[in-house]
Amino acid sequence: MKIKSPQDFWAGLMFIVFGLFFLIVARDYQMGTAVRMGPGYFPTVLGGILAVLGTIVLLTSLAVAGPKVPKLSFKPIFFISLALILFGYLLKPIGFVLSVIVLVFVSAFGGHEFKLKEVSILAVVLVIFSVLVFVKGLTLPFPLWPAFLD
Repeated sequence: MKIKSPQDFWAGLMFIVFGLFFLIVARDYQMGTAVRMGPGYFPTVLGGILAVLGTIVLLTSLAVAGPKVPKLSFKPIFFISLALILFGYLLKPIGFVLSVIVLVFVSAFGGHEFKLKEVSILAVVLVIFSVLVFVKGLTLPFPLWPAFLD
């Protein structure tokens, strides 16, 4: 038995492990029914679907040729993690709009190339979309601007 697609093999194995983890953790929770779901219903169903999907991906990796696992790069992991941490810490003092802009610009440094014009357009679009969805649509109580501007 030869692995023809290492990337799919490891992805399938990871899906199986996460799916089984949620199945094992959720077994101690009350299941309920599809109409009246208990706390264990969603993680059990999701874990089962994830494990089945992982099995399909893993078996496919043995039959269909695919790409190798790419070299792990720490630059994207670092900048995206930093951007998320900054967003969380800066949300209250500088407001939602400026925090989203910081999030977009810092996470963009994790990519292969940084183009100021493209990142600026993306930041504006994401700010507008995020304000419309989270603040206006879902009415989440995020401060839009820094406290000293209100």
